Amino acid sequence: MNKQAKTKAALDWKNLPFDYHKTDFNIRYYWKNSSWSAGELVSDEYIPLHMAAPTLHYGQEAFEGLKGFETADGRSVVFRPLENAHRLQRSSERLFIPPIPDELFMEAVHKVVQANIKYLPPYGTGASLYIRPLVIGIGARVGLGPASEYLFIMFATPVGPYYKGGFKPIKALVVEDFDRAAPMGVGDCKVGGNYAAGLGGAHFGKERGYPIVLYLDSREKRYIDEFSTSNFIAIRDNSYITPKSRSILPSITNDSLSVIAQDMGMIVERRPVEIRELETFNEVGAVGTAAVITPVNLIRYRDREYSFGDTEDAGPVIKKLYDRLTRIQTGDYEDKFGWLYEVK
Repeated sequence: MNKQAKTKAALDWKNLPFDYHKTDFNIRYYWKNSSWSAGELVSDEYIPLHMAAPTLHYGQEAFEGLKGFETADGRSVVFRPLENAHRLQRSSERLFIPPIPDELFMEAVHKVVQANIKYLPPYGTGASLYIRPLVIGIGARVGLGPASEYLFIMFATPVGPYYKGGFKPIKALVVEDFDRAAPMGVGDCKVGGNYAAGLGGAHFGKERGYPIVLYLDSREKRYIDEFSTSNFIAIRDNSYITPKSRSILPSITNDSLSVIAQDMGMIVERRPVEIRELETFNEVGAVGTAAVITPVNLIRYRDREYSFGDTEDAGPVIKKLYDRLTRIQTGDYEDKFGWLYEVK
């Protein structure tokens, strides 16, 4: 049992939106003279930034998203933080940002959760503590090139479900007039430019009544890439199928679900997935940290609609995968893979 104080903030935990809520502290590290500083916990929500910072002009920044939970037995845990550290390192390497060592990243996670422990939602409320690491180039520069100084910041905020309806099916639209990422670009990195570039496609879909859109590969428009919000998964008979591509962000949630699927005796297929395969799938889901799995019951591709399972409920396999993962996160199911990092 966690011995730390369990006083909670006075929030309506069961009705929290997925949005920013002020907490007490964030932690900051500065890169100067080829080394990272010691972390400093601060209460200021704002960043003093030079107007010539490369993050503003050239998009030299990368970020992550992970979640913390209170378990059934009262522990404070974070789900697979080391995987987020490794993904941030890969993104940073691609953008010529000094890598954040595992030890520093984990220290930041531990300290920011510990400092904001009263905002860790109580077990059973359906809410979680969303943790956002961000690294930006801040050393002033006008010419194109990497910054001379960097800021690594991590904050935490309590959030409710990503979609107000919770674990309910939604519909998606395949968009061909927009590309999410170039084949040899930074589609496999978690950088802000990818998301800004996706706003047009997402808006196009929402105007037509589709909460999310599905992108195809930008070269041939033949293979499924990923949804505007998350990775694509499909269930066909006893197979868990998800696209493999240099343009797709490696989702930690997708990886976790594929491990669980294998543990359930399923065959995991990570390969190029053709758009014509839509008609063969039993279930489809959009997977990522924010929503875990969002069941997709309909996908419109050109002039045809493909339906998957029930219009009101998730399919049986996706429901089982969702249940298993979320129960591991809250300590209601054995953590046989060692995914939970405890903050004491």
